[in-house]
Amino acid sequence: MVEAIALAFALAMDATAVAAACSVSGGVRRRDLVTLCLLFGAFQSGCSAIGWALGAAAARWMTAWDHWLAFGVLALLGVRMIINGVRGGEEVDTRTLSLGVQLALAVATSIDALAAGVTLPALPVSPGIAIALIGGITTATSLAGAWVGRLAGDRFGAGLEVAGGLALIAVGSRVLYEHLG
Repeated sequence: MVEAIALAFALAMDATAVAAACSVSGGVRRRDLVTLCLLFGAFQSGCSAIGWALGAAAARWMTAWDHWLAFGVLALLGVRMIINGVRGGEEVDTRTLSLGVQLALAVATSIDALAAGVTLPALPVSPGIAIALIGGITTATSLAGAWVGRLAGDRFGAGLEVAGGLALIAVGSRVLYEHLG
């Protein structure tokens, strides 16, 4: 069980960082942040289940391009946040987290869960329990990240939005580096 919980937390970290970065501006509706965090949990669980079901064949296929997709989506959002932060406190458009953007972020942060799903049979708990843990922990940590990001954004303002954008680019770069290096 400990291994499944550790895997769930490891998979949740990218989604948590993205949720925190998205909430820093304070202009994003809370409803959109909650939806984003729920999508993160659902996609993490879903991709883990797909990885478990398809086995190593899907993992090999996904690892050919997953890192580029994750990097591209996170870098584009990061650059957008940096531009908003540098422009000095412009009112953030609440459409920043449209459903399309939310879905793209959910996909980008959960692709690694597809490959991790292949390992679920090796855990000392049923894959179903591991999948539920992955979704629940991702949702909970993302909600916590969004809450902390909003509090920090309210206190520190536009400079933190730039930092959030840099964090997204760093997460995307780390994913790319880990897969290419």
